[in-house]
Parts: sequence; C-alpha cells; structure tokens
Amino acid sequence: MSLQLHRCVKVQTAAGGIVSRRDFLRGISTAALATGTLTWTDLITLKADELRKQGRACILLYMQGGPSQFETFSPLIGHPNGGETKSIKTNVNGIEIAENLPNLAKVADKYAIVRSMTSKEGSHPRASYLLHTGYLPTASVKHPAIGALAAHEIAMPGSELPSYVRVGGRGGFATGGFLGVKYDPFDIANPTQPPNNTRPATEVARYQRRLGLLDKLQSDFARENPQTAADHKQLYDRAAQMILSKDMTTFDLTKETDKTREAYGSSNFASGCLLARRLVEAGVPFIEVVSNGWDTHDDVFARVKTLCAGIDQPMAALLNDLSERGLLDSTLVVWMGEFGRTPNVNPRGGRDHYPRAFNVVLGGGGVRGGQVIGATDKSGSSVDKRPVTVADFFQTICHSLKIDAAKENMSGIGRPIKIVDGGEPVRELFG
Repeated sequence: MSLQLHRCVKVQTAAGGIVSRRDFLRGISTAALATGTLTWTDLITLKADELRKQGRACILLYMQGGPSQFETFSPLIGHPNGGETKSIKTNVNGIEIAENLPNLAKVADKYAIVRSMTSKEGSHPRASYLLHTGYLPTASVKHPAIGALAAHEIAMPGSELPSYVRVGGRGGFATGGFLGVKYDPFDIANPTQPPNNTRPATEVARYQRRLGLLDKLQSDFARENPQTAADHKQLYDRAAQMILSKDMTTFDLTKETDKTREAYGSSNFASGCLLARRLVEAGVPFIEVVSNGWDTHDDVFARVKTLCAGIDQPMAALLNDLSERGLLDSTLVVWMGEFGRTPNVNPRGGRDHYPRAFNVVLGGGGVRGGQVIGATDKSGSSVDKRPVTVADFFQTICHSLKIDAAKENMSGIGRPIKIVDGGEPVRELFG
C-alpha cells in the first residue's frame, strides 16, 4: 500500500510550527520505507514531482560557429595576440570585458565568466554535438541534448507548451536522442511571428473530427510499424494539444509593452531573448536562442564587433528583465559556443578554431555574479588556472537546475547512460 500525500506546500506540526513539504518528505521517507508504506518508486516519484514544482529553467544563448573569446568576455590586455580589441571596465571592480559589449559591461554583477573552458574538439559538428550533449558522437547512440534532458527531468507534466524550444537555429546535434521524439526541440525560425502551422484551418470541432479520422486511417500502418506510428501519433497529439491551448498567446510578443520591446531591441535574436523570458514565465524549462555567423576565419575584429552589437543589448536586457521579475534566481542563463578562436590572427585577419582554451558565461540559477573563474596564460594559448572541462560544465548546469547528473537513462541499445559522465560542478560559481 502506497502512502498518499496531498500536494500541499506546507504542513502544520502538532506544536503549531510550519514545515515545508520538502522537509516533510525528507522526514517521513526513512520511516515510511521501513514500515513498508512507501516504496522506492513512490519516493522517486515524489522527489521528481518536487523537483518539477521548483520552477527551474535554463536559457541557452548559443553563438553558432564559435565566438572569439578575445573579442567578447576575455580580451587580452597588453599582449600582441589581443589585436585591435580594447577592453572596458564593468560595473564590477577588477573585471574588464571587450569594448564590443558596453551594455553587458553594465550588468557584470549579474553573471560570471569562466575563462578556462577546455576541450579537444575543433570540428564544428563534433564540437556542437559535444557542447549540447556532453558526449562525443557515436554510430550506435544518439545522445539527448541538455535541453531534452532538462525537459525530461524538470518539465511540468501536462503542460500544453513544448518543454524544449529552440529559436533561430537548427541542427541534428540538439535533439531528444534516445529519449525519443517527444523531447525534440520545438523550432521557431522567426520569433516575431506566430509559430508556423499553429492555427487550425477550420473550426475546433471539425479539426478534432479530422484528427480522429487520421487515427483510423493510420491503424493498418500502426499494426505493421508500431514504433514509427507511435512516434508519429505522439507528435500529432502534442501539436494538437498545443494549437488549441490558450497558452499559445505566450508566443505573441505584441502582448509586451513598447518600453520592454525597445529595451531588448528589434533584431530576431533580441525577439528570441524576449520570447525566452515569456516562455520561462509560462513554465517552459529550457529555451535555446541561436545567434549565427560566429565562424570568423577572416576580418575577425570588424565582424565580431557587428555580431556583438546584435547580442549585447538583448542579453543585458534579458538579465535585467529576469532580475526585475524575480525570475533570475531560478533561471540559469548560459552564453556559449562550441569552442573559441586561436590566439594568433591568421593572414586573412581572422581567428581559427580553438577548443584548447575558451570562455563561457553563466548568470542566474544560483550563480554568484560579478566573478571570473579560471584564466589562461598571457598569450591566451593555454589554461593557466582552474581548467573547466565539458563534463564539469554540464555538471554545473545540472547543479543549477537541481538535476541528478548521475542519473542513468536507458539508451536504444539497452545500455544505461548517465546524464553526465564524469566531471564535477564548478562550485565556486555558487559560493
């Protein structure tokens, strides 16, 4: 017999005190297990339910192509490898970033810079896969992206909105993997417009009758191809539920005030950041917003200056907006690419692929802003202090989202695979 608990947030003790539901569950679990009134399955379900109710979320700002660390958050001061890029002071004493990011310099107290990321993968496809899944690609296993894992672990059941949304980017490296198509990202090409094909072409009753007819027509196919049919039906059911949901207004940026929209800016990336905040408010646990064009093999200084102008205002506005709405503590904001760029400038005035030492930025989600973790040598060629591996980075994201990184999910080949294999969270970020 399983113990049934009401979904209360607080419980009153006999002495008149109040304890949280989390403390109540912690207190009863051992005794309940000992008496046989609560099974391990019940306890795991309760803990998962509690985790989902914490409202944790992550917004990943992905710089497709590999952003130059030297022209963004890790300028080289006083070394020839720094090139034309100058540094500017931030609102945190002792921290300087590239002059290309003046708005983000004003909110440095809201994020931390990790200047000692290190990897061995300098190929775009492999590095993109690695920085989205924590694993290298293999022929036998398609690993789920961190967005899919977050949707699997912390999404609220029954939500009518997608749990993993990607704005402005596509790629086979960011999917539900062996977790299934249910956890594939919902792609939005243009955040200023309603998602494509999300308005019924006829009245609701007729639309629902058509869905029923579709199920009947597919019944023969389903008997011969059960898994394919099940995946197809799952996608259609989710799409139908979403299309008919009142929560679809979340995608309508015209609901925002002119002042708010002006604070973010008018670019697609800016609109993507604003949409990400709206989706977090609506309970979506993972949103990725993509900025393209960061593969700067030529004319790096002018090109990155232009690219930074497209992300500087929106990212700063996002951090401020989340903070003002009381959402920053529960929402992790991550800025990253698949690798960095070479310290040496090539003959074309560009910087090439360089995974050996690069940077990422994290804000909110329990991260203490206004700090720098790690450092490279003076030339920017190698990590000199506090190296952070990709596994460490994923452990850190899981730590922020309260996800058990050691949890194993069963892959399609029948092998359990941990959410993160190895590594340790960068605990200094949360100090």
